[in-house]
Amino acid sequence: MQKPYQKIEAHGISVPLKVTKGHFATNHSHTNYYIDLTTVKARASEAHSVAVRLVEQGLYSLVIDTIICDEGTEVIGAFIAEELTKNGFINTNAHKTIYIVKPEFNTNSQIIFRDNIKPMIKDKNVLIVEGSVSTGRTINRVMEAVHYYGGKLSGISAVFSAITSFNNMPVISVYGKNEVPDYIYNDYHDCPLCKAGQPIEGLVNSFGVSMI
Repeated sequence: MQKPYQKIEAHGISVPLKVTKGHFATNHSHTNYYIDLTTVKARASEAHSVAVRLVEQGLYSLVIDTIICDEGTEVIGAFIAEELTKNGFINTNAHKTIYIVKPEFNTNSQIIFRDNIKPMIKDKNVLIVEGSVSTGRTINRVMEAVHYYGGKLSGISAVFSAITSFNNMPVISVYGKNEVPDYIYNDYHDCPLCKAGQPIEGLVNSFGVSMI
């Protein structure tokens, strides 16, 4: 059974961040918080509020042809495109619109784009949208795919991010360590919670949490 979460308010948005404190393991690290983005990704009103805030935070100034929605952020990505369209966004593709795609993973967990999607990446200005960012490894994987398929990285955004930049590119986020200042993440070999004997309480990925 999932532990109760707490709601944390953030400046400029009425949607609170839902978090659960404990000891959680992701694919890349151990953290002391589970960031619950379930309703932010699935509830239209919350996804729209997050999209508006991301645009206000700096997306309006980027040239964007394609949005790659990772970690189930397609609803947020669609609302970002809608907000940018209303605000007279700048892009370079012939259709004067924004493509919204999600990455596909092969059996080796590598990102691939099929032949019908490749034209939406090649020579396009690409925005990456993530759910929750801690180490940046997931961002790096998407960035490598963008470059491999001939795209031009225009920006990186996330609902929650513990980092403010990656590879010298800003990570624009709605929530971060200003809202959760004691958020930590460590390699599992160097996890202070493990060293203190605190058992892992849940396994976390982009779909949610499975409590142990």
